[in-house]
Amino acid sequence: MIDIGVNLTNQRFVKDYDDVLNRAKQAGVKHLLITATDLANTQQAIDLCQKNNDFLSCTAGVHPHDADKVSHNYIDQLSTLAQHASVTAIGECGLDFNRNFSTPENQLKVFKAQIALAAQLNIPLFLHQRDAFELWFECLSPYFEQVPAMVSHCFTGDKKQLTRCLDAGMYIGITGWLCDPRRGEELRTLVNFIPLNRLLIETDAPYLTPKNIRPKPKSSRNEPSYLNYIVTMLAEKMHYSSAEIIAQTTLNAKKVFTLMPINDELKLKQ
Repeated sequence: MIDIGVNLTNQRFVKDYDDVLNRAKQAGVKHLLITATDLANTQQAIDLCQKNNDFLSCTAGVHPHDADKVSHNYIDQLSTLAQHASVTAIGECGLDFNRNFSTPENQLKVFKAQIALAAQLNIPLFLHQRDAFELWFECLSPYFEQVPAMVSHCFTGDKKQLTRCLDAGMYIGITGWLCDPRRGEELRTLVNFIPLNRLLIETDAPYLTPKNIRPKPKSSRNEPSYLNYIVTMLAEKMHYSSAEIIAQTTLNAKKVFTLMPINDELKLKQ
């Protein structure tokens, strides 16, 4: 298994960081992608990757929540960071009109700049979207053929949005949202429409702890070792076994984030 979205720089992992990684390995997780949300966070993620580069990679980007805080030369700094060997995608970037922690105007400006940077550097996009689908999709549309891959991180949309993302060639990241009895109900009806060769799995730890964990963990903190609970729920709702989902999502992640030689991708489902 490969967890394509872990907020490993979050303060909730400071005290037992090594134990978190060890538990992930013991649970069968082979690689983690650390999600970056601003420039300082990107550098932190790179530093962690350098200490454990066989197990960790990361993104480089500015989350829409942080769009108001960027400096005048942030895109030049981000470009430099994104060319580090540990960086596999630009992101987490996008639009979030649900909370508007940054103004919609600044979110849009920063998002467009990062899309263009991904095209310039020929690197995938790791994408965030809440309550902004139409404008988000409109921004991405000119770049569908220019960016090597786009990942709709933590997809929680409806069937129409899912169809449009898939038709545009995007990969779909599924988190523990799927395992929430109330919030994940619609998503559980939709995952069977996702082709297996477009599916990716992620915990988004320390957030979105799967609610199908038994016994229920004492801590509310999510961690990568819980990734298999998402696989279990996917297997219940899709026409594939857990083993098939693990095998294919691992190959998908390796392909999208260039975690293996191209010749190793021959077994990918078409």
